[in-house]
Amino acid sequence: MNTVFLALGTNIEPRLTHLQKALHELSAHYHIVIKNQSTIYETAPVGYTDQADFLNMVIQIETELKPIDLLDICQQVEQELGRKREIRFGPRTIDLDILIYNNENRKTERLILPHPRMHERAFVLIPLYEINPELPIGDEGNRVSDYVNDLTEQDVKDVRVWSPPESVDE
Repeated sequence: MNTVFLALGTNIEPRLTHLQKALHELSAHYHIVIKNQSTIYETAPVGYTDQADFLNMVIQIETELKPIDLLDICQQVEQELGRKREIRFGPRTIDLDILIYNNENRKTERLILPHPRMHERAFVLIPLYEINPELPIGDEGNRVSDYVNDLTEQDVKDVRVWSPPESVDE
C-alpha cells in the first residue's frame, strides 16, 4: 500500500462544496482510502494575486494506484468539478496536487515527486504540518517542520484556519 499526501485548493464559489465534492469523489474511488485530513485554511493567493482567497487543505491517503494513475484520477476529479486551466496560478474550482508519494523521487513530463514547489508554499506546508510535522521531504533530510520554521511571518499570517460562515437564519 502506498502512502500519499495530496493538496486540495479552491477559490471559486462555492468553495466548501468544491472541497467536499473532491473529497467525496476521491473517497468513492475503489483504490483510495483517506486516512487523515487537515483543517481547512483560508489563504491569500500566490503568484497571480488579483483573485479571491483560496480554501486549502491536505489529506493523507492510502492507495494501490501507481503515481501516474493517481494523477489521472485527480485530474478527472478536477474536470468533473469544472476546472479550467486559463491562467497559470489563476482562479480554479478545484486543484488537486500530489505532494508526496511514499518517499519517491520521480520526474516525468506530467509528474514531479515530491511536488517541486511544496516546500515554498505556506498554504501547503501549514496543513501538512498539522497532520504530519515530521514527514521527510526530498533527499536532503528536511522535514515539514524544518520548512515551516523557515516561513516568514507574512507567509504564516496569510494562512488562517477557516470556518464556514454562520447561517443568517441562526
